[in-house]
Amino acid sequence: MMIETFTTTSPAKSQYTIDIHGFSQTERIILKSIFSLSARRAPKFVEFMPTMDSTMDSAPDVFLVDAEDTSAIADFRQKNAISTRPAILIGDTDHGIACTTLSRPLQWTKLFKAFDLAVGINTPSQALQLEPAIRIAVPYEKTQPMIAIPAPRPSVPSIAPPQILDTAARKLTSVNHSLTNNIAPVSSPDRPFNWVLVCDDNMTVREFMRVKLAPFGFNVDYAETGEQAVGLTGTKHYTCVFLDVVMPGINGYQVCKLIKSKKGAAKTAVVMLSSKGSTFDKIRATMSGCDTYLTKPVNENRLFEVISKYLSTHA
Repeated sequence: MMIETFTTTSPAKSQYTIDIHGFSQTERIILKSIFSLSARRAPKFVEFMPTMDSTMDSAPDVFLVDAEDTSAIADFRQKNAISTRPAILIGDTDHGIACTTLSRPLQWTKLFKAFDLAVGINTPSQALQLEPAIRIAVPYEKTQPMIAIPAPRPSVPSIAPPQILDTAARKLTSVNHSLTNNIAPVSSPDRPFNWVLVCDDNMTVREFMRVKLAPFGFNVDYAETGEQAVGLTGTKHYTCVFLDVVMPGINGYQVCKLIKSKKGAAKTAVVMLSSKGSTFDKIRATMSGCDTYLTKPVNENRLFEVISKYLSTHA
């Protein structure tokens, strides 16, 4: 059976421009947040700012067009006739234009993928469908401290995993090299410095958060108990803490109160992650000082909204 996969290639440029046509004020605000978050990715996608120069060098790399706005379509056709560029249409019809078409509402994950496709970073290919591999996680030894895993940088060449002294971490590395492979303990100079803490006793959730945070270059620490989280927040300032509610030992509500009570932690955003979505649970989280409450499984688009809201995204 054949399925569509994507072959990733290195971007030709470090930054691409998107020319926006149409869209409501609300959607423009969403797009502004998307571009703000994109500034941390490699490559960056920024809004095109037209100049008086009409040469090809001043043309946008991609057009983003509201397919339901007739004036936006007409404007796009006129500009595209001068400088042909890839286009992404948002709406239910492609108007006979050879382009990528995405339905509403605007979704962060789909737009990021469409941007990459438009500039040829990811290209569709055909591959055989394979049976999913079974991943067996080695149980984490509760007596061992969690380790900080710096986010991988796309521009940094592959290096050997750093030497990890604790026994439990060696076990984890032998089973899942994706947690430590291709990691360099450096920060990109053109990105804001943010420390993020992810606290969850579920290894699957920690891995999910690692994968979603990695493209944006945040420095991330991980903990699996409330006690570990409290200890880590006493050693450094975290811009944002993603916190599970139900954990061994003290729960997320108690951890949140302890974090918020620390001197200088008032600006630390606490985002709770919980499978409990009742009104009572959300009120209890708010009373403990929680800034945002996300229910599991975490919606990717909602997660990107939270990242854009609480973490510095301007390069």
